[in-house]
Amino acid sequence: MSTPIDENTFLHELELNVSTELTLAESGQPEEEAVDLSMDEWLFDPADAQRYEIGLHNLLGAVEALEEGPGQHRRPETEGR
Repeated sequence: MSTPIDENTFLHELELNVSTELTLAESGQPEEEAVDLSMDEWLFDPADAQRYEIGLHNLLGAVEALEEGPGQHRRPETEGR
C-alpha cells in the first residue's frame, strides 16, 4: 500500500516544523546563565524546557519513522557489522 502524496507532504512539512522548533529550543538560554537569576526572574522552568526538548526529539523520531514507512526502520550504526 503506498502512502498518498498529501500525507507525504504533510509529514515532510511536520518534520521541518519540528526540526525548526527543536533548533530554537536547543539554542535557548544556557542553564549556567539561568542559575544567576532568581526563580522570579525565570522566563520558564529549565526542567520544563528540557522536557519540551526531549518531547521534540521523540516527535521528530516518530515523524521520520512514518516517512520511512513500514519495514524500512533505520539500523543503528553498530548493527550489521
